Amino acid sequence: MSKTKQPTSKQLLSVIQTQTAIAKLGLDINAVMTLVAEQVQLITHAKGAIVELAEEGDMVYRAVSNGANQFLGLRLKMDSSLSGLCIAQNMTLYCKDSETDERVDREACRRVGLRSMAVVPLIHCDEPIGVLKIYSERVNAFKESDINLLTLMSELIAAAMYHASKFGAQELYKLATQDQLTGLANRALFLDCLRQGVEQAKRTQKLLGILIIDMDGLKPINDQYGHRLGDEALKEIGKRIVNITRHDDLVARLGGDEFAVILSSLGDQELAKKVMNRIVEACGLPFVFENVKLTMGASVGLALFPEDGIELNKLIEFADLKMYEHKRSRKMINLNT
Repeated sequence: MSKTKQPTSKQLLSVIQTQTAIAKLGLDINAVMTLVAEQVQLITHAKGAIVELAEEGDMVYRAVSNGANQFLGLRLKMDSSLSGLCIAQNMTLYCKDSETDERVDREACRRVGLRSMAVVPLIHCDEPIGVLKIYSERVNAFKESDINLLTLMSELIAAAMYHASKFGAQELYKLATQDQLTGLANRALFLDCLRQGVEQAKRTQKLLGILIIDMDGLKPINDQYGHRLGDEALKEIGKRIVNITRHDDLVARLGGDEFAVILSSLGDQELAKKVMNRIVEACGLPFVFENVKLTMGASVGLALFPEDGIELNKLIEFADLKMYEHKRSRKMINLNT
């Protein structure tokens, strides 16, 4: 690293702007972590930035910058990663070259596409519970000023965590993996559970289903009645999906008007199709809130592992494609009636 130790005035201004943006997010910890990851990637010119939380012997990617979207929900073993060592030693660590550094999980580094990285601990109630990491595809990419900046940004996350929960890591885990509006799993937890579900399906040789659900009618509700009623409609859609699915299935809100379900241990694809049809039917039922009748519905796409894809992104893309096909067909039906 170079001898430039202090962040530049431009970088410090970005930290202040990030702090202001965090204040507006309130107690939405996942949104805070994602915002900080995106900002620190931009400021340090990293290839990607990641917030990892320590969970039951694993380091789990709970928030990522745009440059690392494909790795959200990834798990690495604590005892074989630089992030795990950062937690154990409770100190900032820097890897100049992952190909020669014995402290790193080299295969994981190659999978992510990094050669150098810096990790700083996230401290909550005096305990390290995770890390903020930046990485680059270049050897020795970061200056000391970048790492000092990383520490400042990690403190912004830690402050938000403290204000959100003074009780410890378990409560924070819930806040970091839960959609704040609906209480459902968020995108990070969905992808984490999907990775684990696919691995289990490989072992048990059972089908696994993914439903991608797009709520219909949210924009007209927001435009006509305001976002408060729109939020109530989103919560109602979430409840209806949960009521249709089984206890072992995972229901998530991926963001905006998009939901998803992981249908685990399916005996056959007919059950998945039945669940899909019941969700469409339930979401299309009338919803009256404060004497206002809101018109809404859902378009749903199904993908099955392994027949529709082996890789996570292929499965999600397939379900997404089927969802848009369903949406188009419903629009055509409505136009013809």
